[in-house]
Amino acid sequence: MSKEIITTISPITGQPLLIREGVSAEEFPSIVEKSNHAFSTFRHTHPLKKRQEIVRKALEILSSKSDLLAKELTEQMGRPIAYTGSEVSTAKMRAEYLLKVSDEALKDSPGEEQEGFRRFIRKEPLGVILVIFAWNYPYLILINSLVPAILAGNTLLLKPSPQTPTVAEHIVSIFSAAGLPENVLQTVHCGNPKALEYFVSHPDIRSIAFTGSVFGGIAVQKAAASRVVPIGLELGGKDPAYVRPDVNLAWVAENIVDGAVFNSGQSCCSIERVYVHESVYDDFLKEVVKVLEGYKLGDPFDKSTQIGPVVSVKSAKTISEHIKDAEAKGAVNLTPKSVFAEGVRLGETFVRPELLAECNHSMRIMTEETFGPTIPVMKVSNDEEAVKLMNDSQLGLTASIWTKDTETGERLVERVEAGTVFVNRCDYPSPDLAWTGWKDSGRGVTLSKFGFEAFVRLKSFHLKNCPELDK
Repeated sequence: MSKEIITTISPITGQPLLIREGVSAEEFPSIVEKSNHAFSTFRHTHPLKKRQEIVRKALEILSSKSDLLAKELTEQMGRPIAYTGSEVSTAKMRAEYLLKVSDEALKDSPGEEQEGFRRFIRKEPLGVILVIFAWNYPYLILINSLVPAILAGNTLLLKPSPQTPTVAEHIVSIFSAAGLPENVLQTVHCGNPKALEYFVSHPDIRSIAFTGSVFGGIAVQKAAASRVVPIGLELGGKDPAYVRPDVNLAWVAENIVDGAVFNSGQSCCSIERVYVHESVYDDFLKEVVKVLEGYKLGDPFDKSTQIGPVVSVKSAKTISEHIKDAEAKGAVNLTPKSVFAEGVRLGETFVRPELLAECNHSMRIMTEETFGPTIPVMKVSNDEEAVKLMNDSQLGLTASIWTKDTETGERLVERVEAGTVFVNRCDYPSPDLAWTGWKDSGRGVTLSKFGFEAFVRLKSFHLKNCPELDK
């Protein structure tokens, strides 16, 4: 059978950038067998302390390669070079936190004392774990699963997005240099959905961690439906923000613009819809225009550029369709022209941030994930209306409320249906808090001490003393 050829298209030039061969269904059993064999020894020959040492050394190597990795991220997914280095440093920071809590997260849990018994619960590794991860923040997403899974004693197959194929390759190489045994980590390139279905359904895959679209997550669930296997899903978002009338509008506008258009809006937790109290609605829009006038869309290798291209022509088309639908239904486009850099090719992958006023929930841009640099704004009359509209979505990843009255803000976010809620902050998964989606935004948890639970199974030990024989 001929090999699948996977081509990475540059979002900057539209030209082929990298070519990889995909793994076929015929090859996959041997890859899993190697991973299984590695698991049978790794879990016993490398206790937690040794695994921690390897992860710590790997992070040092990762940090030393920051410039190279940042350059490749800009080339492959288009984020401006001014920001890609921070992904590597943030990935290291996340991993260091997970290292810090790993002793506590993986230790035995004692049962109640009982005379003549020793009783406890142990967290055992699962085995071979398939990690399927997205292109938009590939190092951050991968660290979420990689570090706790390795520390727990598992082996992993890393399936990167075809858009960022070198990420998994670098990670495997880095961990090998840090002393990780052969085949504990392997890269699996695959772009064929049918082949991926086969991999997901393979009986020796003991757990699946998927980060991507809702459509992709549901496809993974269906492919694995014939067997019992844990699946962690980190999916999409349509994350709302609500601006109350008591805030510093200039400060809030700056933060909301950043939360909506950073990484060209290509984040599952970026702000995708904004509700503003009617008493400050017009003034808020004026402040957003001022902020956008200071943004520059252009060459992502220019260090002064804040916004680069979106990842593909297909993505740009979806964003354009959402904007056109909103405008046809009455939205008013207030986007300043100044964010366009000279020579930017409009209509391809360079998409300016769009500010749309007078939006409502009849518009796709308020109800479907856009995954682009858009700021659709809707007027509300009070807190009740705002919370109701924030919850009017099948997605529930993050949400933010902006107010000087933080006590009221806390009471309001308690009522918001999302896995992470913010007051006066947005777009930030904190390593010490659980990263989890509600509704169609996902299932399971990464990060925090709870992020280890997806990569272990519980085993209860009942150890009874043997009575002395009669003499």
